[in-house]
Amino acid sequence: MINWHNKEDSSWEGSFTSTFFCDDENSHELSIGIQNSSLVDYAEKCVESFNSLPDDIIDKLCTKIIKCAKRSDDEFKRRSFDNVRDILKYCWFTMVYVGTPKNPNQASYVVEGEGEWGEEIGFAVKNDKLVYVGVDYFDYLK
Repeated sequence: MINWHNKEDSSWEGSFTSTFFCDDENSHELSIGIQNSSLVDYAEKCVESFNSLPDDIIDKLCTKIIKCAKRSDDEFKRRSFDNVRDILKYCWFTMVYVGTPKNPNQASYVVEGEGEWGEEIGFAVKNDKLVYVGVDYFDYLK
């Protein structure tokens, strides 16, 4: 699933095809980074989790992204969405970060992106559950 591009250091970077989310060029090709080359198999598990997020999690994520956008931008405060997923027309995701797992059987990762409203936006997933959406997503990589 992951095509590893940079394997020169202990931290690796690669890319994979997202089944749902897009980057800033409307491509489904996202990047992934690991802190240690021993996490290659775990990173595959995380990509599988990312690409299998259930609809209710995606809807919850989109609802929280809308709240973040409305808090930081007056234009978004006035905007209404018929479908919460419409927010994905105004934001994108570029990178999945995989840290050292506490439990290698549970996928945990953070996803970095940006909103058209000019703010970074990210989310954290632990054990296939959405645990955070906002700007401080790196706090959940530990």
